[in-house]
Amino acid sequence: MLLIKAAILSFALSAANAHMILRNPPSFGFIGNKLSTKPDVDLNAPISKAQFPCKGYHKDPDRGAGKSVATWAAGSTQSFSLAGGAPHGGGSCQVSLSYDNGETFRVLKSFIGNCPSADTGREYSFPIPRDAASGAAIFAWTWYNRIGNRELYMGCAAVTITHGGSGLNSSFPKIFVANIGEQCTTVANAVLEFPNPGAVVERSGEVALKPEGAGCV
Repeated sequence: MLLIKAAILSFALSAANAHMILRNPPSFGFIGNKLSTKPDVDLNAPISKAQFPCKGYHKDPDRGAGKSVATWAAGSTQSFSLAGGAPHGGGSCQVSLSYDNGETFRVLKSFIGNCPSADTGREYSFPIPRDAASGAAIFAWTWYNRIGNRELYMGCAAVTITHGGSGLNSSFPKIFVANIGEQCTTVANAVLEFPNPGAVVERSGEVALKPEGAGCV
């Protein structure tokens, strides 16, 4: 049984080389998530409009929905890491929290350029605001690749926030959404400049371009 599990994990991580996967905290459906009983070997694929958010796995207990994989204190600094070997020239990422089971995601930090990094062992740090409410939440990582098709990649994980405050208000923008059938699209072969990146931003120094089309907010 252990050999079978090891073989499945090896296959899943090899498949991830095509794109990138949220490895830590382990995302819903990830083979490395011990609380997910139904791993998705295609978790690295871009998501469609019908799959937004989180491929729908945030509502699927077999994929780990509702099963917290990390506990973070409000006011602390945390980090996430990715699995895979094809960062498609990097691009731009956002990390966010949802307290309403995926209806709304509020941005914690935006990475503009060099996300993901060619350094696959990199840890990406981000703050948990003191205002973040205590309780169950969904952590999300979203990525717009620089090279390749205009796509949206998303990984989500169940987390628990402790020692929290009054909650994330409108000063924390909603995550940017494009390339999933809406009129808003990112520019090909360019780093994305988020229209509203929020207060915490990490820039690589690369030239970044705003998205095109209607409804880009």
